[in-house]
Amino acid sequence: MKLANQVVVLDFETTGLSPDNGDRAIEIGAVKLVNGQIVDTFQELINPGQRVNSFIEQYTGISNDMLKHALVSKQVMGQFSKFIDGFNLVAHNASFDKKFLDAEFSHSKLHYNGQFACSLLLSRRISQEAPNHKLGTLVDHHQLPNDGVFHRALADATMTSHLWLHQIDVLQQQLPKQAITIELINKISSLPKAQIARYLRTMS
Repeated sequence: MKLANQVVVLDFETTGLSPDNGDRAIEIGAVKLVNGQIVDTFQELINPGQRVNSFIEQYTGISNDMLKHALVSKQVMGQFSKFIDGFNLVAHNASFDKKFLDAEFSHSKLHYNGQFACSLLLSRRISQEAPNHKLGTLVDHHQLPNDGVFHRALADATMTSHLWLHQIDVLQQQLPKQAITIELINKISSLPKAQIARYLRTMS
């Protein structure tokens, strides 16, 4: 059982919404947490082998000129596979980042063993009072540290790590006798919102 405070929190910036449509990663950022402390970070631009459209350039601030001299995916993913070895993985809207990690690893014939957990799904269950569950909204709502930069991979991964640690604290306060594990969080994240309060009462 792996504790939830020992994870790699990651974020991709991409050329579009789905690798199934030929979209590729253009940046990866990640934060390594050990015992709830940031101990290492990872950030690389990735040359996707295709031009990025103007919307993505404006949205991310990542230009085609910046990507022209970046490493290709195989090099970056080779480094990243070593960075995440032995760790579970967290992302905000993890289904998106998992799809791109799976696709980029597949291109490079790489594998990983960690489970994924999603701070967005968890937020919908334990922060139901939030106006919405976008990362920027939750950072403001919970008054979490941020440097004002959004839609760059390492900045978003860092903010997600602060959100994740806040979520662990919230759960620990409600479940003082429980170890907060990835398995427990994924169980909570899978429950209907209406069942959360009762489930937490039965676990405490």
